Amino acid sequence: MSDLFAYKVLTADQFAQFKADGVFSGAPVDLADGYIHMSTRDQAAETVAKHFAGQDRLVLLMIDLAPFGEAVKWEVSRGGALFPHLYGDLPMSAVAGKVVLRIGEDGKHLFPAGF
Repeated sequence: MSDLFAYKVLTADQFAQFKADGVFSGAPVDLADGYIHMSTRDQAAETVAKHFAGQDRLVLLMIDLAPFGEAVKWEVSRGGALFPHLYGDLPMSAVAGKVVLRIGEDGKHLFPAGF
């Protein structure tokens, strides 16, 4: 794959710890699987709905993949789609942007316009 960016979803607490540490080694599921789970732009909304339903104030990070080289592997996951997986720590310097996802009146997360 040649995507330049991937997306990582963190809880507010996870993001606060990431900011304090300057590096993110993974959420419990990441640590259990041995890599940091990420999504493409097209996969992010489904990932949030499937794994973070009902959780308010999630932080969606846009990650610049360029610095990671071979540490990012595109592997088959949900529905046979290729997902970016980071085999290593995520430094704050790789975060190219972030948004806080709130829950709308319909119970679904609100994404930025055009997402």
